Amino acid sequence: MNSVSQDKIDKIKAIVLDIDGVLTDGCFGYSTGDEIKFFNAADGHGIKMAMRTGLLVGVLSGRSCEANRKRIKELGMSFAYENCKDKKAGFATLLQENGLNAEQCLYVGDDVVDIPVLKQAGIAVTVAGAESYMDEYVDFRTRRDGGHGAVREVIDWLLQRQGSWIKLMERYLS
Repeated sequence: MNSVSQDKIDKIKAIVLDIDGVLTDGCFGYSTGDEIKFFNAADGHGIKMAMRTGLLVGVLSGRSCEANRKRIKELGMSFAYENCKDKKAGFATLLQENGLNAEQCLYVGDDVVDIPVLKQAGIAVTVAGAESYMDEYVDFRTRRDGGHGAVREVIDWLLQRQGSWIKLMERYLS
């Protein structure tokens, strides 16, 4: 984490997250209706905090399901790109539609399908449980696993280094 330059950190305007394996632990079950997924409450609060600072936060996922859309809506995420089998193309669309360039994005992914985006992003992150070969494509690996606070870890790190943390904490400390 400490090897990321302040220049790269200061450029970040958007946090782009994979869902399965990042916002969740990568497991899902099927019921007679939709998929069942579990999301981490601390990750959700971190997403809300990041958006309060003016950062865009959203998802770029290769899959699509109602459970994802419910969580995205509940958090009021800035954007959502689901069913992106070609994440590189999905990322290009995301950039264009949100007026961003790749250097302005921090991307968190956990698997080989994320590598094309990790290679382009201003800051690239993978989660603790990702395969070791992912380290070649990222700036750092979280200590926490996907679905278990990895997103919150990344957001707290970014907000502290962008200088937003102290102002955000006033809400909780006053």
